[in-house]
Amino acid sequence: MLAETIFSAVSVAGLGIAAITAYRKRLLAAARIAAYSLVPLGLVLTGAVEWAFDTVFSPTAWVGFGVLGAALLLFMSTRAIERRRAGRKEATEGSRPGAVAAPAASAPALGQGQRGATPKAQAQQAADDFSDIEAILKKHGI
Repeated sequence: MLAETIFSAVSVAGLGIAAITAYRKRLLAAARIAAYSLVPLGLVLTGAVEWAFDTVFSPTAWVGFGVLGAALLLFMSTRAIERRRAGRKEATEGSRPGAVAAPAASAPALGQGQRGATPKAQAQQAADDFSDIEAILKKHGI
């Protein structure tokens, strides 16, 4: 009962401030203040204030919140354990002797002569690639 009275008084005071603001020809600000001041009145009329204060001061409600928190904690911990076990399972499956290794990069992706090539040969091939590019650019006048 006290909460409803306080919320109603705050709403009336806000509407009074909005009226003074409107008198000073600041209509947009007055409308915004009126909107803010009508929120507590709407909460009182819908019964949300009474419900909220009954919930806050109710020991049964706090026990219920505690039970919900415990359930959430259990859910999150079991999910974390499940993920950890799945990660271990994947790691052990990959290290089995009969497991198939991941395929290596194919020869066309590496280039034909690069597998066992020396660094000098690789540098020569890179220079040849750039000379081809230079020839193409010169042909087009770039």
